[in-house]
Amino acid sequence: MIDLNADLGEGFGRWTLTDDDALLSVVTSANVACGFHAGDPSVMRRVCALAAERGVRIGAQVSYRDLAGFGRRAMDVPAGELAAEVAYQIGALRVFAEAAGTEVAYVKPHGALYNRTVHDAEQARAVVAGVRLAGGALPVLGLPGSRLLGAAEDAGLTGVPEAFADRAYTARGTLVPRGEADSVVTDADAVVGRALGFAEQGRVEAVDGTTVAVAARSLCVHGDTPGAARIAARVREALEAAGVGIGAFA
Repeated sequence: MIDLNADLGEGFGRWTLTDDDALLSVVTSANVACGFHAGDPSVMRRVCALAAERGVRIGAQVSYRDLAGFGRRAMDVPAGELAAEVAYQIGALRVFAEAAGTEVAYVKPHGALYNRTVHDAEQARAVVAGVRLAGGALPVLGLPGSRLLGAAEDAGLTGVPEAFADRAYTARGTLVPRGEADSVVTDADAVVGRALGFAEQGRVEAVDGTTVAVAARSLCVHGDTPGAARIAARVREALEAAGVGIGAFA
């Protein structure tokens, strides 16, 4: 059994990025932008309503306060401030989830914050403190072996390991930085093959040709990857054809 998640609601005002309607027909979990890297109240409300209608679980995709950089720029935010901002984002999304008759079921950091919490224990603990401050023992989605998942488990939360079908991996099992060449896998056949590798064998080929073990409960297909909805649909079809069960972890 594996969960399929995608980053959704990454629009703002008249600007749109993700094909939320199409992706919500494929994924089982929706990482909804909470206004700090993308998303606004109208977008959040619409995506929550669609997710509730489709039976897709809603997750708060929390970020550094970085609309101009789409949350992908490195920032140094004091731990107390970051915890408050994480709680603020969860609370904002919770309003719209509950209005749609559902709930915020988990939390996933976005972009630079996600990558920072792989190795930065202080920032990882701050994210977890924000989750606790927001109330409820929400599961936290993150990279296997990351400081974030360790901090979540230390705080009594469930740490959920995930893999990325459309991102390149280093030999250490971390994601290749987006600023480097070929960090994003856009070929649909390659993405499908990697998804099957994660689900069936728990491994992926790193950029140096070595095989890396990646034990994941959830599989991410980025909503802003070109052709994301089509690729996600192919991934789900391939997994189901291989006998892999598809279901939300939360």
